[in-house]
Amino acid sequence: MPVEVRWIASLAVAAIAVLVLPLGAQPDAGEALPKPGDRLRPERVVRFARLALANIAREYPNKPSNVMVGPESVRSPREMHPAFYGCFDWHSSVHGHWMLVRLLRLYPDTAVRDEIVEALDANLTAENLSREADYFAQKHNRSFERPYGWAWLLQLAAELRTWDDPRARRWAAHLVPLERRIVGLAKAYLPRLTWPIRTGEHPDTGFALALMIDYGRAVGDDELVDVARARARRYYADDVDYPTRYEPSGQDFFSSGLNEADLMRRVLDAPAYGAWLDRFFPGLARGEFGNLARPAAVSDVTDGKLVHLAGLNLNRAWTMRGIASALAPDDPRRAHLERAVAAHTRVGLGYVFSGHYEGEHWLASFAVYLLTDRGIGE
Repeated sequence: MPVEVRWIASLAVAAIAVLVLPLGAQPDAGEALPKPGDRLRPERVVRFARLALANIAREYPNKPSNVMVGPESVRSPREMHPAFYGCFDWHSSVHGHWMLVRLLRLYPDTAVRDEIVEALDANLTAENLSREADYFAQKHNRSFERPYGWAWLLQLAAELRTWDDPRARRWAAHLVPLERRIVGLAKAYLPRLTWPIRTGEHPDTGFALALMIDYGRAVGDDELVDVARARARRYYADDVDYPTRYEPSGQDFFSSGLNEADLMRRVLDAPAYGAWLDRFFPGLARGEFGNLARPAAVSDVTDGKLVHLAGLNLNRAWTMRGIASALAPDDPRRAHLERAVAAHTRVGLGYVFSGHYEGEHWLASFAVYLLTDRGIGE
């Protein structure tokens, strides 16, 4: 591709972020949107936190996704999941709690500090979390929330266990039975997963492995790290020429290809990763990575599946930022990735506060994961 064409293409990525106007989005008037890695303004911390605070205590509507083995299985979400009953589904409740911990850890003087502590004290009790662990002990529940919810639960555990704070130590101690249950299930499951699951939704293997590696490194679980890295090599080491033209699907909130590339920076050393990335995205150094460079617009933020594309923009931004972090400063691939990160961040953030529960019960967690650089250098 001629230099002039590549330059125009790079400008087009930035232009798309201006032209894609989120339907139903509510951007902050007069306030510049935050950039990944920047300190969040106090009022934005409060807005993110208030979404989670409202949602983790909201039991309905709810999508339980439980296996029913008899009349005794007909129970309310709160009866089944006394800690993580809100936010429409279990995994959203888990990462809503993670987000609150993350914000409290990074912004301990936030105006909603007491509200966050009160909510976490209410839900993350020893009794509640022991019952959550017992739920997974039943044979028909062992695959519940596998692997997406598992990955977020371990992210919550890592956030608590690496924070030197008496409240965090208390919540972490209460979480231990459930944490151990999920770790044990993961170690038993991964060697049995013959092929990776490649999808833009919850079952995607690349996303889960990345968070499991981060958890294992954070808490010193070398066995889990070794298992996850070995599976990543087996699944992905020989992948070449990822078909970017096939993404996205209509209700993706993940880029499976970018999840994979972000995972492999955790698995390979820098020279090997650079070479692998050249094979996987062969046009990236020229700014050619197809649909992955263009943010996705949401046609209807009131549709719980179509609004997934809002999360896709945030996921693409954090994975591309992660990939760029593993490359040398003068690597030409970094500039293309960083432009795409900026474009996807702007569009994705525009959907977080839509006023509709279909997106508001989960998108803030994706935004905070991106903006606070979770997974990069931790």
